[in-house]
Amino acid sequence: MNFRSEQEAKKPLSVFTLSSLTDIVLLLLIFFLLTSSFVTNFGIRVNVPRAESSAQVQQQFVNVAITPQGEFFLDGERVPREQLALRIRAVQQQGNVSSLVIRADRDATVDDAVHVMNIAQSLNMSVLMATERTFR
Repeated sequence: MNFRSEQEAKKPLSVFTLSSLTDIVLLLLIFFLLTSSFVTNFGIRVNVPRAESSAQVQQQFVNVAITPQGEFFLDGERVPREQLALRIRAVQQQGNVSSLVIRADRDATVDDAVHVMNIAQSLNMSVLMATERTFR
């Protein structure tokens, strides 16, 4: 039911603007930026146990990660068990570090964690155990 004459017929729109699509993409970008979490990642993925409270870590610390396979990582670098004490001592003397943070996987053996704690005790370092905080 076209009541227009042939001269008044409207031609289809030949220009398409992307401004509405740009607005949607910008809004999605803002949404994802605001909802993403910015968490520092130490590089070695271990499942630390959960705790009700957490201790504040000092700026100067040595980070030792223990995997379930019994591997040790000192500040992200793999270190053999035999050389761990020497490497921790070198880092302590180099940077005047007084704290050691153990990031042991929950499936790691207690013997490996105790080994690291003994090294820290012999170097007069305070020992902190990294955990994830549980929210209720």
